[in-house]
Amino acid sequence: MQILIETGFAEQTITKSRFIAMAVPCTSEREVGMALRAFAAKHPTAHHLAYAFRLKTEDGIVQRFSDAGEPSGTAGMPVLKLLEGRNLINACVGVIRYYGGINLGTGGLARAYGGTAKLALDATKVADYVEMKTVRLTIAYNQMDYVTKALSKCNGGILDKAFNENIDLMVSIPAADAADFVNRFSIKSY
Repeated sequence: MQILIETGFAEQTITKSRFIAMAVPCTSEREVGMALRAFAAKHPTAHHLAYAFRLKTEDGIVQRFSDAGEPSGTAGMPVLKLLEGRNLINACVGVIRYYGGINLGTGGLARAYGGTAKLALDATKVADYVEMKTVRLTIAYNQMDYVTKALSKCNGGILDKAFNENIDLMVSIPAADAADFVNRFSIKSY
């Protein structure tokens, strides 16, 4: 699986209709909604805003699409198929259409929406998805530098810390490294 690490945009005109696409990383349906509302606000006179998204959740992958009033399966579905085909998660693609007065037919619409979405995805950068796990640790004060360096090495991070008799940490770490990390550093773990 891969994730987007930046937003990408694309635009093309097909038979007098103008299509504008945005591909954006999102980690929740709330973020998807915010991104789509912001995109729509930049294009208040557009006729359609079709979209698709795929999110990794604790319950598996959630994916949805909308044809935004276009004939069923001609706008959002081609975008969703692109996300699935590239095995992208935590990604949303929206495609705005300014109607140019000429009907494109169902095949033409699918090619236009899908093609514009592809251009937006091509304009982004992707990275491999790494599942992160949140772990609570209690460490001695003299371990703090070692823990910080070890977290940095594996692209983890400290989310919260409390200084008491020992240091209580909440860290985010790649799930594959979590058990070893806890065994190496924790006086006690939760």
